Amino acid sequence: MSFLGSIGDWWRGFTQHIPPGQFGRYLLVGIWNTLFGYGTYALLTAILNPIVPYSYMWASVLSSLLNITVAYLGYKWFVFKTKGNYLREWLRCMAVYSSGIIFSLIALPVLVTLIRHKTRFFAQAPYIAGAILTGVVVIYSFLGHKHFSFRTPS
Repeated sequence: MSFLGSIGDWWRGFTQHIPPGQFGRYLLVGIWNTLFGYGTYALLTAILNPIVPYSYMWASVLSSLLNITVAYLGYKWFVFKTKGNYLREWLRCMAVYSSGIIFSLIALPVLVTLIRHKTRFFAQAPYIAGAILTGVVVIYSFLGHKHFSFRTPS
């Protein structure tokens, strides 16, 4: 079996339990969240810069709370289409995002070291590792939101 055939089999297995279009809607909301998230971070950094030292740190914390909330609403209304349970789902959404962040913080230095030792991409290793982890976290977050944040009782 070819490598691409194996990937195709894995993808079919991954998507067979997902309603048609749901993962695509998730990716669209994710693209919006990325643009909105960076925009709010940049805007808050510019606003706070003349007021507080380390404005980028404050901007990061404030924009993260806002951006996770906006992402949560996009997932709730557009992707998973659940009703009610706003506070419980929001807290669960925060838990999924937090665990993804913690995983990335732990895995990133390990993956960077591994790439640097096993390939010739020394300077590029952080970027390659970041790209790999982004893909892993996108899939992890989707599954976490689908089966935990926005889980509907059977």
